[in-house]
Amino acid sequence: MHRPYIALAALLGFTLYTLFTMLTAEQSLLAFGRELMARPDTAQVVIDLYLMAALACVWMYRDARGRGRSALPYILLTAVFVSVGPLLYIVVKGFRDE
Repeated sequence: MHRPYIALAALLGFTLYTLFTMLTAEQSLLAFGRELMARPDTAQVVIDLYLMAALACVWMYRDARGRGRSALPYILLTAVFVSVGPLLYIVVKGFRDE
């Protein structure tokens, strides 16, 4: 992806929405996570999301290693904000490539 404008738009939109929800939420992020994991139906969605995040981390690690770079900042972002890490990686990688 030479010019990842779609990934950039998704990153900006999702990041702004995440900031908005974190500022207006009536409970902490940890309390929200515990609530999601308390029911089997919502826990399944969370587990699925984090499985996909783990696959994205493997991809970012291998891709960055092949480029002689570190994927650690993106992996840490993925661990906390899931989509933000891979989207940022795609944006940075895409705009730095030839």
